Amino acid sequence: MSFLDRIHACTAFNPDRYLPFQIDDAVVGFVTPELAARLAAFADVFVVNAGSVNLATALITPAARTAAVDRVLRALSQQGVVNGWRDELYPVAAHPSAPPLLLIERAAVPLFGTYGSGIHVNGFVGRGADMRMWVGRRSLDKPTAPGKLDQIVAGGKSADHTIWETLLKESEEEASISPEIAALARPVGAISYCTERSKGLRRDVLYTFDIELPEDFVPSNSDGEISEFYLWPISRVMETVRNTDDFKFNCALVVIDFLIRHGFVNHSEPDYLDVVKGLHGF
Repeated sequence: MSFLDRIHACTAFNPDRYLPFQIDDAVVGFVTPELAARLAAFADVFVVNAGSVNLATALITPAARTAAVDRVLRALSQQGVVNGWRDELYPVAAHPSAPPLLLIERAAVPLFGTYGSGIHVNGFVGRGADMRMWVGRRSLDKPTAPGKLDQIVAGGKSADHTIWETLLKESEEEASISPEIAALARPVGAISYCTERSKGLRRDVLYTFDIELPEDFVPSNSDGEISEFYLWPISRVMETVRNTDDFKFNCALVVIDFLIRHGFVNHSEPDYLDVVKGLHGF
């Protein structure tokens, strides 16, 4: 196994299996023909044809679109199509940084193949060869990737929170990192990917942060999403990502990015350029 295997796990996307989801002339997502067939029953909201799924042109404001689509999603939830309702709204746009054209329930994001975003924080102690990284293990009752390894802090960004607000919120909930310590987090970039998962199509941007934690800091989870934390030498983190799939699929990419930026993985790595390129799917 290799780092490139972890990249490939986040680039498994066959566009021939999907129809573009459009608002006016903007492609904002991708849906399966099976979902398109269900959406056709809501002709006042969705216009379905052989080549695309379009939002009805009568819905001209983001608020009107949001309300209409929410009504459809709640009906689909009753039908068992939308599962794991979160009561969190995510923006729908033609580009991750573009103004939202509507807001959509988080649980429906993979079904519609719209962009998602989140923050991932690499928490580490020490520097150089002595560096260690805090790793969390996801609770077994998590609906997504139960029991997999994760960053010390990670979470999705809803429409009503900024990136920084999301970082502060998730830091406190997931690892009991105080706002004063969380403020030391350094933004270091973003990774992106498009991949088919069991719940649908994931097109995500993950905003990444590094935070050097005090030697005596011990994380503690308060929201039940992490069962335990480990402080691992970087060598163990690196070998776990390289040789196993123990990390959640996107968390592995965040670790690889960290290893490259800190010089633990360099040009001597097989397929180095493909690995670097693969961290930025769009």
